[in-house]
This record gives sequence, structure tokens and C-alpha cells, in this order.
Amino acid sequence: MKLLQYFLKDDGRFPNSHLPVLLYKRAVKLPFFFRYGYVKKILRKHHWTNNWRNGIYTYHHYHSNTHEVMAVIKGWTRLRLGGENGMTIKIEKGDVILIPAGVAHKNMRNEKDVICVGGYPHGKDYDINYGKEEERPAADRLISKVQIPGFDPLTGKNGPMNAIWEKYAKKIPAKE
Repeated sequence: MKLLQYFLKDDGRFPNSHLPVLLYKRAVKLPFFFRYGYVKKILRKHHWTNNWRNGIYTYHHYHSNTHEVMAVIKGWTRLRLGGENGMTIKIEKGDVILIPAGVAHKNMRNEKDVICVGGYPHGKDYDINYGKEEERPAADRLISKVQIPGFDPLTGKNGPMNAIWEKYAKKIPAKE
């Protein structure tokens, strides 16, 4: 498994995050059948619940109240991170992407070109924001309250997410 990190700054429209997006390349060896159940079991074991199976939306959006994990179980796509002026990465079957609260993401292909299993730490219900001016600063306040989950969605308590995100969380001055 190869772990890639992507850093995205606030562009005025999308808040993005001081925490990096984490892309675990070829992280899950998927069975031929029952892929959804297999991945869901892994995520649930590490407290990433409120699971779903679907494509990825073909419009820019972000969640201000929770982080999101998506494990690709079928196909591939190009995912735009960070808004219109962000970066585009390829995700494919077996990859797992961990998106911090506030990071805009958009499927650049057809919604059904890729099927993912998604989840949220401790089953958090998620909101959806679209980068509209009126969403901020309320969205910014919510993002600032989102905690680092404590459990990597793939490996649990001592996973790479914990060390990486804790490192970057310490670099941000506390808001008053």
C-alpha cells in the first residue's frame, strides 16, 4: 500500500483544510463477490459507520461537520479536490481516500463510473455544502469543531491517519 498526501488551501469559496487528504493506493484487496459487505466490515471495525454504497457526486461539495472515507470497490474516476482551481487525482478499485472536513471534492467523470463504500467517524450524519458565499462563516465554525477521529478507517488506533493528522493539527494556532 502506498500512502499519498494532498494539501489544499482555502480558495475563498471552499474552506478546504490544514489536514491533508490521504489516498491509500491499492489498500484493499477486494473479493470477487460481496465487496460492499467486505469493505463495510473493515470500516465498521474501526468506527467509520453510517455507511453507503454509491458513485461520487459530479458537482463540487464538502462536508463541514465530519470527515469522510471512500473506498473504491468498482471502476475508477478522476476526482477534483479543492474546488475549480484545485487538483485532479485518479482513484480506482482498491483505493481508499480520506477527505478531511471542509475539503471540496467532485467526480470529473460520470457518477456511475466509480462505485464506493463511504463512511464517517462514529456514524456522524453529514451535511453538504456547495461553496456558496452564504454557507460561510457558519461552515468554518463547524469545521473548526471537527475532531481527529482517533481511528484510522483501515488500520484502527495506530494507523497512519492518526500520526499524520495529529502532526498537522499541532501546527495550527488555536482560535480564540
